Amino acid sequence: MAAYMRSVICLASVERSAFLTRANGIVESKRYVRGLRRKPVKVLFPENETGEVVKPTPQSQPAKQNLKREREVKVTATTRHHEEPDFVKARTNVQSSAKDRHVTVSEDQTDGLRFERAFPGDKRLARLVSVARSRTFREHQGKILLEGRRLICDALDAGANPQMVFFSTVDRLRELPLDKLKRATLVKVKFEDIKIWSDLVAPQGVIAIFSRPDPSRLDFANRGHSVPLSLICDNIRDPGNLGTMLRCAAAAGCHNVLLTKGCVDAWEPKVLRAAMGAHFRLPIYPSLGWNDIENHLPRPVTVHVADSSCGADMSREASDSQVDVSHKPSKVGDYGWTSARPNPNNMRYEDYDSDSDSDCESEGLSLPQVGTKLYHESWAQSPTALVIGGETHGLSLEAVQLAEKTAGHRLFIPVVPVMDSLNSAMAASILLFEGRKQLLKLMQTSGRQRKSKAEQQLS
Repeated sequence: MAAYMRSVICLASVERSAFLTRANGIVESKRYVRGLRRKPVKVLFPENETGEVVKPTPQSQPAKQNLKREREVKVTATTRHHEEPDFVKARTNVQSSAKDRHVTVSEDQTDGLRFERAFPGDKRLARLVSVARSRTFREHQGKILLEGRRLICDALDAGANPQMVFFSTVDRLRELPLDKLKRATLVKVKFEDIKIWSDLVAPQGVIAIFSRPDPSRLDFANRGHSVPLSLICDNIRDPGNLGTMLRCAAAAGCHNVLLTKGCVDAWEPKVLRAAMGAHFRLPIYPSLGWNDIENHLPRPVTVHVADSSCGADMSREASDSQVDVSHKPSKVGDYGWTSARPNPNNMRYEDYDSDSDSDCESEGLSLPQVGTKLYHESWAQSPTALVIGGETHGLSLEAVQLAEKTAGHRLFIPVVPVMDSLNSAMAASILLFEGRKQLLKLMQTSGRQRKSKAEQQLS
């Protein structure tokens, strides 16, 4: 019995040791699997108490295969992880470059013309409208902004070059001459975007960017109705006044309009609205010096200046129909719309004080001696130019000197004593239409005389 018990205890201890050995092998194999993941260079198997190497059990083979598959998946995922940023970066660069170039995704077509649809966030309209409103940009980049169907049609009919047209609906686009828009970029935008960047209270839904026109290359429709009369705008700073003057000059059939360097830009949005398409009815030459102005006038020519100072004073001494033409101004300030301030462009007048006659005599300056005339008297009997000065800065001294040089006159419109003068644009309209009437009468008289002479020669 004792021998039997010893054998049972011995067998139990052997089986216990064998069980622990198998369990220890499983645990150790798991540990070395983790080590294999970290540094798969050399695998060391554990040893038992007797010093023998314990090889991995068959159950560890699937774990080894799983480990291999996990390593392959990890390598593939790592490769994709390294390659994906480049792909995403390239795709992002393409999208950003497309936005920078403002390439729309879809294109449509109407009446043979392709147009683009602006994608959300397209800033072309905002950018172009903002820069086109800047005088510096217009002069350096040669772009102008036109808004509204009528103004755009006038520009296209005169031969202006369109670059980009923004419209809200296809019907708005079809209101324009499509055959003249083949070389322009057409972009369809939301009406809300046009309303944000429009200067009008009720936008028409169409805005166009044009190249700055060259007056010598435009085709003006009223060439056949013009008379030899030029309008010179001197120091006109108000956009509304300048636009009204341009409109009156086009309606009176003036040959051209010359703007001095002190004038507001003729392509300002306010000037364009007030002119009502006059920019494309007659040549307008901006930012001219007085030497350049003389080069744009015909030879011979008579230059007259609009004056308002002598009307009230002379009405006390003369009747309504006669004026004492022997009255001569004694200083620059006697001219109603003539500035008595020093001319910064000519240092010769820097120290001149208009209130002191002794300074004039000491410096040897001779003031212009220009006679006066009522506006309805005969003053337009040959090619004529009329100078209108701004209400704030007045006429330049060079304008009065040019009138003296060409035997011109100071023209004034008599008003009641309680009023100082008329608005410069209103005075320009009265004088321009009076000059047109006199020139047309002279042309008709000369035409009848030539006709009578020809009939006498035939008889």
